[in-house]
Amino acid sequence: MKAREIMTAGILSVDENTPVKDAVQIMARHEIGALIVQTPKPTFGIFTQNDLLVRVVAEGKDPDKTRLRDVMTESVQCAQAEDSVDELVRVMYEENVRYLPVMDGRKLVGIISATDLFKVIFRGAEGYQEEVV
Repeated sequence: MKAREIMTAGILSVDENTPVKDAVQIMARHEIGALIVQTPKPTFGIFTQNDLLVRVVAEGKDPDKTRLRDVMTESVQCAQAEDSVDELVRVMYEENVRYLPVMDGRKLVGIISATDLFKVIFRGAEGYQEEVV
């Protein structure tokens, strides 16, 4: 299975000048743990639950006044659409990240969370049966 088959397409993104509080409200409303942050640079940033905890809450910053540009992760590790599950797991483990934006060449096409990968791995595990609700 490849990244393009696992990823969530239709990525939510916000401007780097967005207040943290607004970004967190978007994340809560959509039940997601990360947002892509658009910057004037050719690259982009990412704002995750971990960024919120470590760079906002732990440092006592005001989420109404703090802008994402000041607390986002700027150096974003990405996956390619054709990367295998093994490669995705390796990157997440070695880079200690829970979210991987997925690129098709230089175009951002989706995002994969660690939870997305766990679902794929467990579905493939011998004897595992998904609970039907």
